[in-house]
Amino acid sequence: MNFSWPIDGSIVGLYLLATMAAGLMVRKYVGKVEHFLVAGREMNVYLGIASLAATEFGVVTCMYAAQNGYRYGFAGATPGILMAAAMLVVGLTGFCIKPLRESGVITIPELLERKFGPRIRWAAGVVIVLGGLLNMGMFLRTGGEFLVGLTGLNPKYLELTMTVLLLFVAVYTILGGMLSVLITDFLQFVVLSVGLLAVTVLIIAKVGWGTLVHAVETHIGSGGFNPFVHPDMGWEYVLFNALLNTAAVLTWQTTIARVLAAKNAKTGLKIYKGTSFFFVCRFLIPGIWGIAALAILTPDQVGPNTLQAMPKLLSTIVPVGMMGLLVAAMLAADMSTDSSYMLTWSSVIYNDIMAPFRKTKWAEKKGLLWNRMIVGLIGIFLLFYGLWYPLKGDLWTYLGVTGTIYLSSISVLLIACCYWKKANSWGAAAAIFFGAVIPGSFLAMEQIKSTAALARRIGPYYSGIATYLIVGAAMVIGSLIKPKPRPARADTGGSHV
Repeated sequence: MNFSWPIDGSIVGLYLLATMAAGLMVRKYVGKVEHFLVAGREMNVYLGIASLAATEFGVVTCMYAAQNGYRYGFAGATPGILMAAAMLVVGLTGFCIKPLRESGVITIPELLERKFGPRIRWAAGVVIVLGGLLNMGMFLRTGGEFLVGLTGLNPKYLELTMTVLLLFVAVYTILGGMLSVLITDFLQFVVLSVGLLAVTVLIIAKVGWGTLVHAVETHIGSGGFNPFVHPDMGWEYVLFNALLNTAAVLTWQTTIARVLAAKNAKTGLKIYKGTSFFFVCRFLIPGIWGIAALAILTPDQVGPNTLQAMPKLLSTIVPVGMMGLLVAAMLAADMSTDSSYMLTWSSVIYNDIMAPFRKTKWAEKKGLLWNRMIVGLIGIFLLFYGLWYPLKGDLWTYLGVTGTIYLSSISVLLIACCYWKKANSWGAAAAIFFGAVIPGSFLAMEQIKSTAALARRIGPYYSGIATYLIVGAAMVIGSLIKPKPRPARADTGGSHV
């Protein structure tokens, strides 16, 4: 292990102090719920790009992208390419995002209520939070495992590491809300960019690009360059990820939060266009690290858990001093992701799930108190869920399946809300039901011994594709079969004076 506590530990400590100070400095500007949730809608293009990029690159991102590189070679960057393409197209056309921002809402379910009614708003909020929290459930454990593996900490301190990380992030998120998230995201984006580029240059210099390509050719073959011919990927992998990433670009709450916090719709679209290429780097850079682990480490060194391939590689080749910068960069990535995710799920709970219980408008002080309490409760859930849930298969697939619980239905609802006049509450309810039940059932089948074999035969990709297709069909069929309201009966009783 090349981590030096006196040198690297000092670098990390100084960074943590700077982040905490920056996050707490803006707490005095949070006087309204709108400040807490969408930063008063004053975010400009450059801050939006930095914040979105920092939020969508956490330790969990680095881990699953590196695992993809180790297992699938350069083809592992396929999800990033698909997401970048979807984000660029949406940024250029304004598809769904432009009318969403122009509506002035704080969350997507708030917009859905205008077309489908308050019950659909509440149900949409429930599935968004359910899918989002299950998706985020692996973040803390994955971040803790990365830091333990990289710094050489005793694994028995994993739970303590997770708890400290969570407390650190929760403090400034609870006090400063979206304002703290945006400020710390900008700082974290700078540190993250420097760390990622420095380590990537080091790896290519030490290992060599030719060695990386040769490792993929030797260990994986042509499937390491072409996802369609990889035995564990294929057309179903590409199609599922195309559907998943397009839906995420349209409705993933942490991404949408940046659009809704932007000054106007034009700014939101510029943020999408400016961030699109980053999503290729988001998969490719850690993927190169994973390929380097494939080239240098033996299977015995990696062990059964391929998530640990990349941390084990970095712990041996990154020198003292740069190791501190790397750990600071990864902490930056983890903190920006965790804080933003906690805040966005809390915004849906407060704004949509709790909406029926607010018969009158709450005072700003009461609203802020409830939002801060919700963020704290989310943190507690994430801590305990991350401790007991056993991960099956690779991490990216788990995130894709849990995300589909709400991405499949909410993306369909948003498109229908914006562009289909005949869409109604019956179709919306059917879409939400099937969007939650199919991936939820698949996750349950994976954990039950009697159905685990069947779940493996079906596979997450076919299950995911079926979910999007069935949800789309449910919206159309449900909307068309709803009886039309009867016209009012004509008054035949003659005129009245």
